[in-house]
Amino acid sequence: MQPRQLIHGWFKRLNRALLGGCILLIGLASALANWDFELILQKAESRYGNLGPGKQRIQAWQAQIKASSASNELDKLTEINRFFNRQIRFSDDINVWQQNDYWATPVEMLVKGEGDCEDFSIAKYFTLRQLGIPSDKLRITYVKALNYNQAHMVLTYYASPSAEPLVLDNLINQIKPASQRRDLLPVYAFNAEGLYLPGSSSKKSDTKKLSRWQDLLKKMRTEGFAIGEG
Repeated sequence: MQPRQLIHGWFKRLNRALLGGCILLIGLASALANWDFELILQKAESRYGNLGPGKQRIQAWQAQIKASSASNELDKLTEINRFFNRQIRFSDDINVWQQNDYWATPVEMLVKGEGDCEDFSIAKYFTLRQLGIPSDKLRITYVKALNYNQAHMVLTYYASPSAEPLVLDNLINQIKPASQRRDLLPVYAFNAEGLYLPGSSSKKSDTKKLSRWQDLLKKMRTEGFAIGEG
């Protein structure tokens, strides 16, 4: 399939998979303040019972956030990317959740100890936002993993709007510039500000209707996170 056809097909997938609910993500910076991990653990234990190793993973997450709080932005990227890649085993949604496409919260993934590429990217996104990196520097990016001939998701970081993005990926631990990831074909990306085509710094459309994000944020609120409506 040609890249143009691939992009068109994936935008059709985006419309089917994401659009439907109504939630504005702008303003997540203030919405992510003051995570109470005592409450988060209490709610997780109320839902799952004895968390076993999951409790240690959530506590390790809390400790990593505290340890990374004084780091510069590039060090935060490295530390958070490494943390989730080490803590979590990759597994498809059908094996973990018995669903074809499930977006897990960071707590759900840490309790399970496994997740797919979307779960890795979401957890890294929220953690880096909590550590103060603005949403306009982060994009959750759908790509085609050419070596595997399948859809994949990564988190990309832009030091400035025109900068070459850095890629945070669960497939490899090293964070590389996008030009060095020839195994990935970008399809589209989104963040709090909007939806983007590959190689573009301007919005293709506003990110105003994201049903999966709506579901994700609702779940995180029930888990004890201070997540606002945007």
